[in-house]
Amino acid sequence: MVNTTTAAAPASATHSNSTVKVTDYFMLVVFRADLISGTVGGWAQVVVGHPFDTIKVRLQTQPHYASALDCLKTTVRDEGAAALYKGVASPLVGVGVCNAVLFTANGQFRNLIGGGRADSDLSIAEHTAAGGLSGLVIAWLNCPVELVKVKLQTQYTSAAGEKKYTGVLNCTLHLIRHNGLRGLYRGIGITLLRDLPSFAAYFGVYEATKKALSPTAPPSAVHLVVAGGVAGIAAWLPCYPQDVIKSRIQSDPRPSSSSSSSSSSSSSSSSSSASASTLTHAKAILRHSGVKGFFRGFAPTMLRAFPANAATFVAYETARKAMS
Repeated sequence: MVNTTTAAAPASATHSNSTVKVTDYFMLVVFRADLISGTVGGWAQVVVGHPFDTIKVRLQTQPHYASALDCLKTTVRDEGAAALYKGVASPLVGVGVCNAVLFTANGQFRNLIGGGRADSDLSIAEHTAAGGLSGLVIAWLNCPVELVKVKLQTQYTSAAGEKKYTGVLNCTLHLIRHNGLRGLYRGIGITLLRDLPSFAAYFGVYEATKKALSPTAPPSAVHLVVAGGVAGIAAWLPCYPQDVIKSRIQSDPRPSSSSSSSSSSSSSSSSSSASASTLTHAKAILRHSGVKGFFRGFAPTMLRAFPANAATFVAYETARKAMS
């Protein structure tokens, strides 16, 4: 007689499968929380910080302004206060997505580096490493978003004062039509060199400041404001010269040989061309303005850094807590 009784699965196997399902569900919840919270944080950053960013970009790309205050007065006088929000649609859409990707990537790298340990158990060095790796990811989104933003922010600075672009979509299509999809990545090399150290400092200093302010208890809203603001300032310190060079490259009206859609050059020659462009602009800045030329717009950037990033992290942490 054939025994038709099905053997029960071992208890250990059932427990293992259950553990895997719970872990997968937990990772999905964390991923969703980072995605949504990062988006909310990005929107808060743009609303608070875009006017400062417009002044920064104009100072970086137009040497005729005597100071940040002169740039502000001239912009408002000639174009109205609304000009401070020129190009805001690009980062408002793009930074929401960029921050979502940034915080999600950072969460995944923290999990990878920490082997699944809780964030509070990671060292500052591990948070810093996760931040640097996140920077290498987000640079590929930052580059096209910032290219369009820079084009729109600087389009009224020509002598003729003509309106070349009517908006984000028009500017994007114009760039693709004239330079191909690769044209949207003008300045990608210097963006990578900017974002790796920047976001390493950003997340490392944020966690270090939180732990310093609140070693044992959960951080308060005030602690988050201070930690976010300090992290925002720290993020610019290792990368500001790279940002100046990037703004010069992206605002240059001359076509980029490395981004031409009709170009048949190899990837190695494209990389060489990008390096040449970076060096050319760096030498031009040094020749015309000296070392201080690499820090044009630094004051409004620092003024923007604290409130914009305080808003970013408070919005991020609040949204994440609401979903936990």
